[in-house]
Amino acid sequence: MTHTPPAVAIRQLGHCYPGRRRQASRVALERLDLVIPHGAFFVLTGPNGSGKSTLFKILCGLTRPSTGTIHIHGHDLIAHPNQARRDMGVVFQKPALDKHLTVLENFRIHADLYDIPPAVFAQRLHEALPWSDLQTRLNERVETLSGGLARQAELVKVLLHDPRLLILDEPTVGLDPGGRLAFMSTLLRLQKKRGVTILMTSHIFAEAEQADLVAILRQGRLLAMDTPARLTAQLGNEILIVQGEHPEALAAALADHPELHMQIQNHELRIQGQDLLQRMADLLRDHRALVHSLSIKQPTLEDVYIHLTGRALASDEEENHR
Repeated sequence: MTHTPPAVAIRQLGHCYPGRRRQASRVALERLDLVIPHGAFFVLTGPNGSGKSTLFKILCGLTRPSTGTIHIHGHDLIAHPNQARRDMGVVFQKPALDKHLTVLENFRIHADLYDIPPAVFAQRLHEALPWSDLQTRLNERVETLSGGLARQAELVKVLLHDPRLLILDEPTVGLDPGGRLAFMSTLLRLQKKRGVTILMTSHIFAEAEQADLVAILRQGRLLAMDTPARLTAQLGNEILIVQGEHPEALAAALADHPELHMQIQNHELRIQGQDLLQRMADLLRDHRALVHSLSIKQPTLEDVYIHLTGRALASDEEENHR
């Protein structure tokens, strides 16, 4: 039986940025292992500074890794980069369209770069446009488009050379919530209709909720990888959020319930366990003066991150920017 290699196989990948002057070198990726099956929508998420952009640069050939291997559809990215990238389409974080040209002119330039014959270009454009909102905007200059439409144009452009793998680096940066939602819906439709494998980096956990597989990075290390449903299931069905001036005192008051898992984040006591409605009633009855508000929520991927690290995403991003 012939073995079909995965779309992407990353083994023991590491990268270290050399220090400047007297600063120590910085580890951006450490022994990273990832396998992405064909046709999957895979989101690599985590705070800014977690190593997502470094991995993107390595995949695109902008940076050579310090250690490890990457295979794209079975081709060694380091040893045979042209073969590995032949079926790859890339959407960068910053727009790669010429804003002074029309949408169609940008598409034609891309087709020329890939030596796509005019008849094939016309056919592929016809196939790529229906899921977008660009059918009536082809002769408009890119600078007149909204952020969401410009992102759609980026996607249509990279599809013209018929890639089997799409790699997108923080593609929704700069979009408003409506534009972000529309763009994610476009990606999902594209994946389902064309069977394209999608690898997307994002620091917005909500964007990863719709993915087939999610990998969470922190400080260059893989914290967890699984489906969103299985990741959130680790936290149970619900989380009790208690806000108050002294969350430590509230946690101490519940110390005789070892079945509860408690974490404190920014004056919030986060409680996981059974009978959370009863815990709410107990807190209000016995410690009303310490409680400002109570709420119960279903766990999200950001809650998974807090559970794994003991830190909120915003706190890690602030520390990474120091």
